[in-house]
Amino acid sequence: MTGILPVDITSEVKTNFINYAMNVIVDRALPDVRDGLKPVQRRIMYAMLQEGLASNTKHAKSASVVGEVMKKYHPHGDSSIYDAMVRLGQWWNIRYSMVDPQGNFGSIDGDPPAAMRYTEARMTKLAEELVADLEKETVDLKPNYDETTTEPTVMPSAVPNLLINGAVGIAVGMATNIPPHNLTEICNGLLAMIENPDLTLDDLMVHVQGPDFPTGGRISRTGIRDAYATGHASLKVRGKARIEEKNGRNVIIISEIPYQVNKTNLIQTISAMYKAGKIPDISALRDESDRKDPVRIVVELKRGAIPTLVLNQLYKYTQLQTTFTVINLSIVKGEPRVLPLKDTMQYFLDHRRDVVTRRTKYELKKATERAHILEGLIIALDHVDEVIRLIRAAQTGAEARESLQVRFGLSEIQSQAILDMRLQRLTGLEVEKLRNEHAEVMALIERLKAILGDEKLLWREIRREIRDVRDRYGDDRRSTITMLEEDIGKEDLIAVEDMVITMTRAGYLKRSNLDAYREQKRGGRGSSGGKLRDEDVNTRVFVGSTHDFLLFFTDQGRVFHEKIYDLPEAGRDAKGTHIKNLLPGLREKENIASVLSIKSFEEQGYFVFATRRGIIKKTLITDYGNITSAGLIAINLQEGDELIGVGIVCDGDHVVLATQDGQAMRFDNAEVRDTGRATQGVIGIRLRENDQVVSMALVPGGDEGSELLAISECGLGKRTPVGDYPSKGRGGLGVITLDVTDKTGPLVTLTRVGGNEELMVLTEKGTVIRTRVDDIRVTGRNAQGVKVINIQEKDRVISAFPVRKEDEL
Repeated sequence: MTGILPVDITSEVKTNFINYAMNVIVDRALPDVRDGLKPVQRRIMYAMLQEGLASNTKHAKSASVVGEVMKKYHPHGDSSIYDAMVRLGQWWNIRYSMVDPQGNFGSIDGDPPAAMRYTEARMTKLAEELVADLEKETVDLKPNYDETTTEPTVMPSAVPNLLINGAVGIAVGMATNIPPHNLTEICNGLLAMIENPDLTLDDLMVHVQGPDFPTGGRISRTGIRDAYATGHASLKVRGKARIEEKNGRNVIIISEIPYQVNKTNLIQTISAMYKAGKIPDISALRDESDRKDPVRIVVELKRGAIPTLVLNQLYKYTQLQTTFTVINLSIVKGEPRVLPLKDTMQYFLDHRRDVVTRRTKYELKKATERAHILEGLIIALDHVDEVIRLIRAAQTGAEARESLQVRFGLSEIQSQAILDMRLQRLTGLEVEKLRNEHAEVMALIERLKAILGDEKLLWREIRREIRDVRDRYGDDRRSTITMLEEDIGKEDLIAVEDMVITMTRAGYLKRSNLDAYREQKRGGRGSSGGKLRDEDVNTRVFVGSTHDFLLFFTDQGRVFHEKIYDLPEAGRDAKGTHIKNLLPGLREKENIASVLSIKSFEEQGYFVFATRRGIIKKTLITDYGNITSAGLIAINLQEGDELIGVGIVCDGDHVVLATQDGQAMRFDNAEVRDTGRATQGVIGIRLRENDQVVSMALVPGGDEGSELLAISECGLGKRTPVGDYPSKGRGGLGVITLDVTDKTGPLVTLTRVGGNEELMVLTEKGTVIRTRVDDIRVTGRNAQGVKVINIQEKDRVISAFPVRKEDEL
């Protein structure tokens, strides 16, 4: 017999690993649903209690606490014990501290704590609520690892510690990540559940808004209900930042950061993103945190930077926005379970019911024992002379005790209490005190029996204690529950601002900031709108927001689209980028006829099209939502015709078509039946020989109080009330809108204005002027107008565009 037994190594490893995994899950990594503590945390609290380190005592060396825990309860190494104890005292890691630290316990910057021989600690007032009534047999005790003493299996915990402080732990094959909550809210929720056990989750969430992190921040409302309903969800968390102005520049001040984010790492990431060109508008970055403001990160911006844009970039590229994954996993009756919020709170209430019941039984037992002794003492005092005589007659204490028992029918305990009584108790005052104490104890016994005999009284006691904890330790929320964008897209990283889009006859396009064009008085010489080649001229100018869709309608009746922020940005004097590079689907000899901006293709209304030969067409905007890079047919054109203008109309809007010879036709767009995309349209205005349509103006609601602004090739312009143009049915010859002569030159554009706009005028040689519309005189339809821009020799106006005040930045 060798003493060696053959075993199957597969089953042996499997069995041992399962035993190890369960030990880690149940006895190391996960918190108990009742007191919210992991075993090491519970042992730290118990050791501090045994050492007498209450909140009103002197701090003790951390090393002494760690040594006591390791010696008696947790033989797993001092570093793990000290790390757990330190975390219980770090304000940025735990919502309600359980350890009151003294010395260097680390920092939110990731600095490690000082060695345990240098730091000191004691329990906080709230931690005392965790261990309160432990001596009253409220929980079970179990032998420690070497069976030399005992330790509690769970703390009585008068506070819902699991929810108010949360938990983080990695076991074998599973992990827990429970967010902290506000104590006041959780207590209010518990009270509501006691009042109404059938409370729904939505009713409960009236009291419990959501997690409440120690570092504050803003939490997305999206996902909170899922987390509470299932115990598992993801939450967006952002730091808090405000925008201030300092010395003419904007400054972003970050005052709160997301939970579990290292402040130093956040600052380093911001710096790295600046160097990588992701956040280019930062001019300076400082950490101004101090004891008063533990988090104060100052981000100075470059002059002219858009602070909301930079803030979105910080959210996108740094830890100023994070995701907190909720996994509400805890130990329930010896097994790991993921619990919804209501179940977690119910298990705490069940635990408190058990604790209060056991405490009441203990107190009843002690009160009954005390009443029994008091009854014996009172009997003795009522017969004091005889008691003294019996005691003096006895030879020993045992004989005296037995004599008292026989004479007065006392128990051994009562007799011993009489023998132990001091002579001072024989005074009249002391006798009265004994009788009063007996009455109080009897009243206490009645109250305790009533609690144990009536479930309502038991829950009333639990309710009272929860209210007491709330009133003494509750505070305001630190985190704000709000609606956050679920994702920061490309548009969120781009400033919303108006841009001037300019195109040349050769097809070069650019966008420039609107402020690049200075305002001038009527009749000024203007400024250069771009450095052009001799054979090139500016032909299009448009103003739109960076977030708008820019629609390019070609003279061949097709449409392309781009976001304005995707267009190349260039200075006022730059040439720009060729349209072919932006719209590779353009055909040979196909030119851009009209440029239009739109917020969305879901807008109500119609696109209205005008052609050189006077054709008008109307189609729903929603029919154009599927534009591809190859373009989309916008209108079918007759041979020899071309598209000259596109606008957006709604019911009641009027259309005005104008020709180069100065004729105009006004009519209600309802006279044009809406048709599909690939249609030709109907006659809008009939043309005289050699005349052609050059412009289309739109009058919202047929507003006759507005004006039509006419600009001619030679730089003359005038304003005329819309009411001077009779509204006739489409298809006529129209009426005179400008007295066209050699002095004026042909009509270039006719557009609606309100009088409070500014007008941008471009000439063939690239000169641009920006002037106020109300500086241009109001005259009749037959007038020639006044000089708007001084035209140099061999130059001519080719485009004019009003910029409305509400579009200004």
